[in-house]
Amino acid sequence: MLLAKVRGNVVATQKHDQLVGHKLLLIRQVDLEENYIGKNDIVAIDLIGSGIGDTVLVTQEGDAVQQILGHKNAPVHTIIVAIVDKVSVNI
Repeated sequence: MLLAKVRGNVVATQKHDQLVGHKLLLIRQVDLEENYIGKNDIVAIDLIGSGIGDTVLVTQEGDAVQQILGHKNAPVHTIIVAIVDKVSVNI
């Protein structure tokens, strides 16, 4: 899993049947202080109602994503599984 920040929406009028009704968001990985890591955005499916500016927890394990969706052949690689309220690290 990784931390990411939602940067935008992806609008697709035509989708794979198993994606119909699901929101697609553009995310970018962040570090523990919410600074962006890298320059690549990722498209993730959102089932929990997150929005632009939210810090989210994401999984990119193919089997886990398909298990969450309940579809063995869902064409999804990345899914948002939580909206993060706070990150704290004890050293």
